[in-house]
Amino acid sequence: MTLHQQFGALLVALREKSPLVHNITNEVVTNFTANGLLAIGASPVMAYAPEEVADMAKIAGVLVLNMGTLTKETVESMLIAGKSANEHGVPVVFDPVGAGATPFRTEMARRIVEEINIAIIRGNAAEVANVIGEAWEIKGVDAGQAGGNVEALARKAAKTLNTVVAITGKVDVVAGPNELYTVHNGDEMLTRITGTGCLLTSIIGAFATVEKDDALAAAAGLAIYGVAAELARQTVSAPGSYQTALLDMLYSIDEEQVASMVRVERK
Repeated sequence: MTLHQQFGALLVALREKSPLVHNITNEVVTNFTANGLLAIGASPVMAYAPEEVADMAKIAGVLVLNMGTLTKETVESMLIAGKSANEHGVPVVFDPVGAGATPFRTEMARRIVEEINIAIIRGNAAEVANVIGEAWEIKGVDAGQAGGNVEALARKAAKTLNTVVAITGKVDVVAGPNELYTVHNGDEMLTRITGTGCLLTSIIGAFATVEKDDALAAAAGLAIYGVAAELARQTVSAPGSYQTALLDMLYSIDEEQVASMVRVERK
């Protein structure tokens, strides 16, 4: 089976399983994230209260932690949920939104990766760099123009944190213990809608419930999301309608489209 066919098969498996995805995520885009997960075939739940997150995490297929709207209280919930997920064998996917933008965010991101076993980290180059103490320009929650070798950064972060690292940008890079993928799918219009990165992280989490190889799961999530973005762009030309079109394409995309449109390399 080719890599393209594997990705298509994972999409089918995700829809058959309809995994429960527990999100402690960005409040700005909670609705969009839930609708995107539903569209592709997963079952989202947004549970934040410290009193219940441990119970929710242990019954979920995956736990997704997102620092988009960070408070001390949400960090407390993330740590409780993450430790419960670790105890019960539930994979944890982490999106260190804005790490490096403020000392608080950087400190909390590093605390989370120190106290929780993370299966996959998904962020832009600046966020990932700041989590491991590397200098990289960041503007708010976006990577700055100045930068370096993203593939080298991904490999170093994966080794330093002993996890799979997915860095998104013009070309997405996934580094695991022994492999590296580059994914060339996607559309620039994704940067014109808030929450597309947050939804992507949760969708990668959904794929981690049907593929034990976390690097392969991350690459599949990135590629399939990118293909859906390209198909959506073929039907509309402005951000408002694009958001709706993206949800529609996440719902309708099939394994044949995935197999024919995915542009991915394994190194």
